Amino acid sequence: MPKEIIQFDQAMFESKLDRMVREKVEQTIDLMLDAEADEIANAARYERSGDRKAFRAGHYDRHLTAKAGGLSLRIPKLKGEVFRSQVIERYRRREESVEEALMEMYMAGVSTRRVDDISQLLWGERMPPQTLSDKLKKVCEDIDEWRGRPLEGEYPYVFVDGVWHKRSWGGHVENVSVLVAIGINADGHREVIAVDEGMREDSASWEQFFRGMIERGLSGVRLVVGDRCAGLVATVNSMPPKAKYQRCMAHFMRNVLSKTPPSHREWASAALKAVFAQESREAALAKAETVAAKMETRRLKAAANCLREGIGETTTYLLSEFPVNHRTKLRTNDMIERLNREIRRRTRVVGGFPDGNSALMLVCARIRYVTANSWSDRRYMDMSRLDDNLQSAA
Repeated sequence: MPKEIIQFDQAMFESKLDRMVREKVEQTIDLMLDAEADEIANAARYERSGDRKAFRAGHYDRHLTAKAGGLSLRIPKLKGEVFRSQVIERYRRREESVEEALMEMYMAGVSTRRVDDISQLLWGERMPPQTLSDKLKKVCEDIDEWRGRPLEGEYPYVFVDGVWHKRSWGGHVENVSVLVAIGINADGHREVIAVDEGMREDSASWEQFFRGMIERGLSGVRLVVGDRCAGLVATVNSMPPKAKYQRCMAHFMRNVLSKTPPSHREWASAALKAVFAQESREAALAKAETVAAKMETRRLKAAANCLREGIGETTTYLLSEFPVNHRTKLRTNDMIERLNREIRRRTRVVGGFPDGNSALMLVCARIRYVTANSWSDRRYMDMSRLDDNLQSAA
């Protein structure tokens, strides 16, 4: 065994490496700033020239937070001209990429307090609240433009749902909802086509929500998938022309099973799955009537009534005008529910919102962050057979 063992101090190595990178970045930027000063003055330092436009007047120190860490820069001063740098904007105290990184953390679900702590940990200084507020204003302007964009092309399938959150309303903190709509376009790609505050998810809220989408160009809707909301069914039947309503199968099954005692729940669950395994709507309705009759013989009258009441609007996806390969994705609202879980993960950090606009902006920002990757680029459905089914059904 060797008497002396060489030990490698990882922390010390990283610290020295960071310092070396920071010093190198400082030197490079200082050289760039001096070159800019020479160009503005039209002469190098100490150069005697009749074409000189300005004279050097020393430097002043300026701190800049960059990805490499806190930089101490020497900004040239001129007499006869104002030194305007293209390398560093005037009054900027943080590199733009640093501010963008902090905003990305905020949109990804990190609270503003945590963003401030991370800024202190990584770059040695906190992000002033005013800077974060100014950045958020720019984000809100971009979100407003995105929410009001024209809807081009047709969206045969539209999935809708509401996300509940707490906000201050009329001097009280109450639960209100943000309505979200995802459209499947003619190419089979998903797109969040509308986000708006819906207050109570009542008929007036849904009507205003759909009217806004129609005014922006929503067309070609054949099926709207959603939960059983009081005003949603009436709005779908009256506003989008030729559109049908599909009640979420998963929520419907939970409603029926909630009226079933635990001793019968396993049987009832298997029976309901058999209903939705049928290949045609007529067969599903007939099977549902058989199951409802068996429920009555087991003294499950409430579950039987719930099944009979909702089976019609829950089997719309089985109509012949919708392709067979679309059925598994049309019968539930799982796609938008997954998006809602991502939204709640972010809003849960905030808790209560001071007003509706702040909640709406944060929900929209979270949606755009989640859907910015392959979510919208990957084709969700093969729409090649949709027109053939519509023609055969007509």
